[in-house]
Amino acid sequence: MSEQSPAEDTREGYADALPEYAERVLQVAERIPPGRVMTYGDVAEWLEEGGPRQVGRVMALYGGAVPWWRVVRADGVLLPGHELRALDHYRAEGTPLKEAGRSAEGHLPRLDMRRARWDGGAGVEGHT
Repeated sequence: MSEQSPAEDTREGYADALPEYAERVLQVAERIPPGRVMTYGDVAEWLEEGGPRQVGRVMALYGGAVPWWRVVRADGVLLPGHELRALDHYRAEGTPLKEAGRSAEGHLPRLDMRRARWDGGAGVEGHT
């Protein structure tokens, strides 16, 4: 997701107008298990189409109806403007976090990408 607000509409409300690529991105986001994350680039690589910016744009426009907090920046920084909402989800799901040092701006933790990152395996029904 970008720095824009997550969409609050449900996917059913515009399913007919949803571009095919966006639908595929959202399907991947829905497959990510609780407590795990994929980067924007991971999603693009999984789909073998587009790139991190395209995935981010889809998540910014349509991601409100899926677990948007599971599609993240590669550096583990929480989504600007949505840090506290995302953090609530991460803590509820047991997503691995790295606590922030005192010098960190805002004292917000980061995702522990080494432990939280999901490669799309185990329990997924193959590529789309």
